[in-house]
Amino acid sequence: MTSSSLAPSASPTPSPTPSPTATTLGALLATGYAPRGIKAELRANLTQRLRDGQTTLPGIVGFEETVGPDVERALLAGHDFVLLGERGQGKTRLIRSLITLLDEWIPVVEGCEVNDEPTAPICARCQRLARELGDSLPISWRNRRDRFGEKLATPDTSVGDLIGDVDPVKVAEGRSLGDAETIHYGLVPRTNRGILAINELPDLAERIQVSLLNVLEERDIQVRGYQLRLPLDLLVVASANPEDYTNRGRIITPLKDRFGAEIRTHYPASLEIEVDLLRQEAAIEAAVPEHLLDVVARFTRLVRESSSVDQRSGVSARFAIACVEALSGSALRRAAINGDEQAVARIGDLAKIAPTLRGKVEFDVSEEGRENEVLEFLARKSAAESWRALLGGSDVRPLLTALVAWFDEGNSLVAGDLVPSKVLLDELGPMDGLGALLSQLEPRMDSSPALLASCVEFAVEGLWLTRRIDKDVIGGVSRYASA
Repeated sequence: MTSSSLAPSASPTPSPTPSPTATTLGALLATGYAPRGIKAELRANLTQRLRDGQTTLPGIVGFEETVGPDVERALLAGHDFVLLGERGQGKTRLIRSLITLLDEWIPVVEGCEVNDEPTAPICARCQRLARELGDSLPISWRNRRDRFGEKLATPDTSVGDLIGDVDPVKVAEGRSLGDAETIHYGLVPRTNRGILAINELPDLAERIQVSLLNVLEERDIQVRGYQLRLPLDLLVVASANPEDYTNRGRIITPLKDRFGAEIRTHYPASLEIEVDLLRQEAAIEAAVPEHLLDVVARFTRLVRESSSVDQRSGVSARFAIACVEALSGSALRRAAINGDEQAVARIGDLAKIAPTLRGKVEFDVSEEGRENEVLEFLARKSAAESWRALLGGSDVRPLLTALVAWFDEGNSLVAGDLVPSKVLLDELGPMDGLGALLSQLEPRMDSSPALLASCVEFAVEGLWLTRRIDKDVIGGVSRYASA
């Protein structure tokens, strides 16, 4: 790994291959086509992936031994399910990854609003066309990317949004109100033969949740009292935050009962997984060294565990991602102002960034007015823990001893978010062991003065945090000196 920036994760669905060529029902049947339901399709494709030893939920980090198997079991059982977990645990990302388990292309009746299966259409329009045209019924092909419907539940969501309503334009064209073709279908029927995702389901008004009861059990819908039955073919997946059950709403009991499984998600179980998540998700332009990723991961875990934070709310993975991206921004700012060739983040940038993350954390009411102080303290604590883990028992101990002796001789070192790397290194001067420090902290990154300055500042900051030297901060500039 070089010092290039962390790349955002790739799209879970690659560019599609050309669609099949059949354009009529007769041509489709001549290929030996056999229809299958969405849940049978998911079951077959998931089973094949498991047999081939392939990743079943691409782009998902940290759920391989926990949530992943639960989701696989639910899909193989043909169950709709709810993902229950605190904010920022990857629920939406996991739901979207299910798209990759769909067939790449499926045939639909051309122009159908509800993606009708050509061999067994369910809407009035397509049934009429099938009777009139027979094997000449025109078909088109729908890619798996277009078979996913997602709705963020909000209190103003209506039954018409989800199920459908009478289309006044079609009535004005001369059709009667009793004509089923006057219906404007909502998101649910338009996702027929696909995956329907409802995010933050408890935020949906209870009377609107009632409209989903038939969808989940009988697989049909009713619109404005029409004698209409659409046997929809859907996988319904929802997400919910446990806090919502008391603060904003709840999933009504009959609706919960209709979901086949409730799967609990969680934050990364280990520090290594937390770092892997940052590597995958953070979109950055500057170099953020590995030792800073370790600090940010520890910082995030300390905030989650802090008694000053409302534990019911949780601390989203977006907290850590935003922190890394802000470190990148700080490095770019320093490089632009100083004219440095390379932008590399430093531990000193974290002190400036910590207060900006305040909006991503719900603090306990007893901590009102102390939010920034809490974050700054936890940031320092995480840096100290990381320093002990990475340098405390390493081969660079002679260098750390030499640095303390250098400060004891009356020398001082200036650092800060605008101090150029060259100034920091020139103040320190040549010293044995700097190469070992670089190799210890960043063995996979290309050596550069900016990276060495970042490692030196981390080493010196750790000496201050462990009370072996002193530090004064004046106007955004830190001066390290003898204790």
